[in-house]
Amino acid sequence: MQFDVFTLFPEIFSSPLDASILKRARESGVLSVRLHNIRDYATDRHRTTDDTPYGGGGGMVMKPEPIFAAVKAAAGGEQGLPIILLSPQGRLLTQEVAGSLLHFPRLCLICGRYEGVDERVREHLVSDEISIGDYVLSGGELAALVLIEVVTRLLPGVLGDPAATFEDSHARGLLEYPHYTRPANWRGWEVPEVLLSGDHAAITRWRREQALRRTWQRRPELLQRARLTEQERLLLEQWQKETDNDTG
Repeated sequence: MQFDVFTLFPEIFSSPLDASILKRARESGVLSVRLHNIRDYATDRHRTTDDTPYGGGGGMVMKPEPIFAAVKAAAGGEQGLPIILLSPQGRLLTQEVAGSLLHFPRLCLICGRYEGVDERVREHLVSDEISIGDYVLSGGELAALVLIEVVTRLLPGVLGDPAATFEDSHARGLLEYPHYTRPANWRGWEVPEVLLSGDHAAITRWRREQALRRTWQRRPELLQRARLTEQERLLLEQWQKETDNDTG
């Protein structure tokens, strides 16, 4: 899969792309990341990529001409190529959104800066806008790295265990269950007995219940779209009744 990233600060990407999963994915040929410096497409001698906003106000706005030129040079006339603007105004990046992007062999990511980009970039160039959360960053570079990481982990052959992504938090609509490793007893804190039992069916049931409980406690809004069995729904009702009785 190829990512074309359009940015004013390509150096931000160097270290993350040369470490851990992203490095291995690039070395194996599963992932390709091409960085395009928007300044290279400015036409004046100062390589100007921003200007003051019409109507006044603080901050600077990224000019449309260099962005359009950079994307055109990289994408050419390729049809159906997703051009994504990383923006706090975009739809929230979720595991489901990441999975939907796997259908495309190539993605273009535009990293905004300052007060944002000229609105004509949104209206006439961008096909999608994605946000990684309800907060504001100095630019879209870190958000682009997050998106690249999330999508790359879902590519076949990237992780050692093909089933690993299915157990991640949010992969099945729930937060992930607790994990333990050796020693079984540390400072008097013991690993749950079921995990030492060797009973794989019991371990699977325990993990599912723990994931359900953790989601109910920490991110209950996720349960509205999680795929739950009737037994799991009854379990949630039981926990809620116990909580209501304790606080009543």
